[in-house]
Amino acid sequence: MRRLTRSAVLLALLAICASCAKARNYTDPAGPRFAGQFAGQPRPRAIRVVSFNVKYGRNVSGAAALLGGDVRLQGADVIALQEMDEAGVSCLARTLGLNYVYYPASVHPATHRNFGNAILSPWPIEDDAKIVLPHLGRFRKQQRIAVAATVCVRGELPLRVYSVHMETPVSVGPGAKRDQARAVLESAAGYPRVLIAGDFNGRSVAETVFARSGFLWLTRDVGRTIARFSWDHLLTRGLRLAGCSSVGSAPNAFKVSDHVPVWAEVVPE
Repeated sequence: MRRLTRSAVLLALLAICASCAKARNYTDPAGPRFAGQFAGQPRPRAIRVVSFNVKYGRNVSGAAALLGGDVRLQGADVIALQEMDEAGVSCLARTLGLNYVYYPASVHPATHRNFGNAILSPWPIEDDAKIVLPHLGRFRKQQRIAVAATVCVRGELPLRVYSVHMETPVSVGPGAKRDQARAVLESAAGYPRVLIAGDFNGRSVAETVFARSGFLWLTRDVGRTIARFSWDHLLTRGLRLAGCSSVGSAPNAFKVSDHVPVWAEVVPE
C-alpha cells in the first residue's frame, strides 16, 4: 500500500511539473503595447436586420408582439420572414407600420394555405422578385423559393435583401442544397451590398457556398435556433457588424414558433 501511495504522489508531482511550462515574458518596457482611440469618434448608424421563421404563420399576433416589443428586434430596418401566408404578412406589416413584399412558394399540404417568404421594412422596397430554387422536396414535391428586393435604407442606402427558405436535409441531399444556395448567389451577383437571411435548414451551405464566395457569416456562432440545431442565418456582403455584441437571437420566441429570430446590427464597410 505504501508503494502505491508513493507512486501516486510521484505521478501527481510529475503532472504538476509538466503543467508548469515556462512563461514567455515581455521584458522590453516599450512593448508589446496595444491601444485604441474610439471615444468621441462619430459612429455610423447601424442597420438592424432580423430573420424569423414563424411556424406555418400560425401565431401572427405573438410574432407581432415579439418583433415590436423585444429590444433586440424592435425598430428593425429589414425583417425577413418565412412560412407565411399573405394574410399574416399583411397583418404583421400593418401592426408594425411597415412596407412589405411577399411571394408564396406553394400551398402547404398541412395547412392548405399559401406558404412563402416575405421582406418587411419601414423603408421603400423596390425591384422585388421571386427566385425559384432548384430541386423539389423528395416526399412532398414542394417548391422552395427566395424572395429578393432592394430596400432603400433611410432612403439613401440600397441594400439587396434575400428572404430564403431552403429544403430540409431529409428532403434533398447536400448537392441539391448547394444548388439552391448557388441560385441565390447567382441572383445576388453584381449588387455591392447584400443581405441573405432566412431558414437554411442546415449550416453547411453558409460555409461551403456563401462564405467561400466572400460573404460574412454573421450568425456562425449564434447557437441553436430550432430544437438543438442552428438553421437560421444572416450573411452579408458589403456590410460588417457594428460591434462585437451586435448579433444574436431571441430565445424567448420559442413561445411563438419552433424557431427563434436571429438579428444583427450592421454598417457599410
